[in-house]
Amino acid sequence: MIHPEYILTLSCHDQRGIVHRVSGFLAEHGCNIIDSAQFGDAETQRFFMRVHFAREDGAVSDAMLREDFAGLANAMGMEWALHDGHAKPRVMLMVSKIGHCLNDLLFRYKSGLLPVEIPAIVSNHMDFYQLAASYNIPFHHLPLATGAPESAKLAQEARVVELMETHQVDLVVLARYMQILSPSMCERLKGKAINIHHSFLPSFKGAKPYAQAHKRGVKLIGATAHFVTGDLDEGPIIEQDVERVDHAMDSDALTAIGRDVECVVLARAVKWFVEHRILLNGDRTVIFK
Repeated sequence: MIHPEYILTLSCHDQRGIVHRVSGFLAEHGCNIIDSAQFGDAETQRFFMRVHFAREDGAVSDAMLREDFAGLANAMGMEWALHDGHAKPRVMLMVSKIGHCLNDLLFRYKSGLLPVEIPAIVSNHMDFYQLAASYNIPFHHLPLATGAPESAKLAQEARVVELMETHQVDLVVLARYMQILSPSMCERLKGKAINIHHSFLPSFKGAKPYAQAHKRGVKLIGATAHFVTGDLDEGPIIEQDVERVDHAMDSDALTAIGRDVECVVLARAVKWFVEHRILLNGDRTVIFK
């Protein structure tokens, strides 16, 4: 018999008895814990927890579980979410004219390595409509030129929001989407949009980071996946990785190596998000791997 599975994520002020009360609640409601992880941040005095469990008692309904846990959560001042463990989050991909991250995510999705549904791909260019078609995913061309007036940007973003609502999107991934989102769009996407930055933040921000890195003679290059915020490239960091380089490599070689790193870093960040492993801790993240 296959039992319904859930992933519970929560954070609250650190206090005695949190794990005991959560695990006791689940036991009392006929649930069996499959795996659990927790972290107490001594600096912020916040406690974070992720519990994957199965509901084995048929007399306990989904509604009862949620309603009863809400009482416990309110009593302990928790921010919490209870996710269906079998549901695949719906992810919308956005891209401009550089497609390595898009191609990598689509391959992982098609091969079952990334447990998501992708109902739409959005781009301000037409470069990847054939790639989208090869995966049978609707491609939405929403033109927006660099330096376009604010009114054009807001109108284009309104279409993006419309697509998000139509397709019930859980996460937006900026897979090298080279447009700066408006402050209102960033606020709407808070905690629900991931960007890949082609450098190891906070170093070498802005245009041509690999050329900047080459000019400085770096020995390591990297990539950073972070949540989107109104402060450009300043959102909470989810994942980073680096690759060693040397003096014999020009900026093109660094770019090629860097793009491989970007693909891996972004894929990890998306996978952790859809598996509900990322919790926000102010301007930082807690990630239960």
